[in-house]
Amino acid sequence: MQKRLCWLWVLLLMASIAFAQDEIVLSVEATQTQGTISPRVYGANVGLAVIPPDLMPDVQALGLKYLRVGGNYSDQNDLTKFTVDIYASQAKMIGAELGLSVRLLEGTPQAAADILQYANIQKGYNIRYWSIGNEPSFFVAVHGAESYTTEDLNREWREFAEAMLAVDPNIILVGPDISQYVVLNVENETIDYLEGSQGGAPRDALGRDWMQEFLRANGDLIDIVSVHRYPYPGISGKSVASATITGLRENSHEWDFSIPNLRQVVQMSAGRDIPLAVTEVNSNSIPNSGGEAGPDSHYNAIWFADVLGNLIRHKTEIVAYWNLRSQTDGHGIFGLNGMNPVGNVYLLYKHFGTELLTAETSNQEVSIFAAQREDGAVTLMVVNLVDDERSATIALNGFVPAGDAEVWRFDADHDAAMIEPMAIADGTSVTVTGQSVTLYILPS
Repeated sequence: MQKRLCWLWVLLLMASIAFAQDEIVLSVEATQTQGTISPRVYGANVGLAVIPPDLMPDVQALGLKYLRVGGNYSDQNDLTKFTVDIYASQAKMIGAELGLSVRLLEGTPQAAADILQYANIQKGYNIRYWSIGNEPSFFVAVHGAESYTTEDLNREWREFAEAMLAVDPNIILVGPDISQYVVLNVENETIDYLEGSQGGAPRDALGRDWMQEFLRANGDLIDIVSVHRYPYPGISGKSVASATITGLRENSHEWDFSIPNLRQVVQMSAGRDIPLAVTEVNSNSIPNSGGEAGPDSHYNAIWFADVLGNLIRHKTEIVAYWNLRSQTDGHGIFGLNGMNPVGNVYLLYKHFGTELLTAETSNQEVSIFAAQREDGAVTLMVVNLVDDERSATIALNGFVPAGDAEVWRFDADHDAAMIEPMAIADGTSVTVTGQSVTLYILPS
């Protein structure tokens, strides 16, 4: 009898352990903030697509705080006064900071200094964020340069930077905009990268690290270190592969090691901490519209909601989605048929808050990010990366809501819509639909 009871106890214990392993716990620590969230994480690239008047109200509704004028064309054309005027005006209408890229490839320091003189001295736009060139690591592959190495970048970038700082010493220099620079691991001075067919491009033709060499040469002048990241990249119009739901789901966790590792590379190479930016990000670097996880898909939006939350958690200074508006395909927040699903991510995050709170999940299928708003409310952004609904327990420490939570949801059936309010406190169980983003606003 005792032996039978012992086995029964073991079975019950194993069942309880299995149940505990399956239970999802979303933990939030509200007693102390982790710092102010940079408003510039809510950014987008504008390309050369001017926002038409009839679209402006929809763009304003997104709550964008940073607009970047850059991309491949910035090293094919000089930045013009007309371009500066147009985007300075549109950024002001949106309520966003403007970031401008001057031409590095076949450009001149004098031309860069002249356009800065026009923008900030003559016109008084006070544009603070400037970059020099775009993706110099691809000058050969994309623009057909005969050769371009880290030595070329380091020498030329400094000449431009010094000429521009002589005109306006208060500008913030963002760079070097190296694309596909993903650091897998840093141990002592040994760095492991994502390379080759996996979508990484960390070295020049001579095998030298673009980022390390740049920071060793110009770490004293750069203000924000920037990279670009497309998990499914394309070179010269040829995509490596089309994004898949499974692939993006796995990629969403990349940022938890790539950003901390990049910080370590910056500290090691420049000898100081420098803020980080991801000035271009999307699932695909070329359109690939219409696929299950292409840039105009529902799952692309779910993936980006998780990526943006991770970049906020890792205290990134700038995040700029590629891009705001596409006139030819679905490769933008707005496409040929209106707003693409990813626009719903911005509509939710505009309610998120200004102070970062510590939030953790016990299961990577469901992410949580938390913040505190200026009105004292605590917000919980919950992203369900899988197809099926999931239930989770909220572990809320240091905050007692003053009433029911306001609930917003984006999923297959809701476009960033407010749904029924819900009472949420420590120990409350919530259920989130498959492939969804749910925002809970807990009043103070």
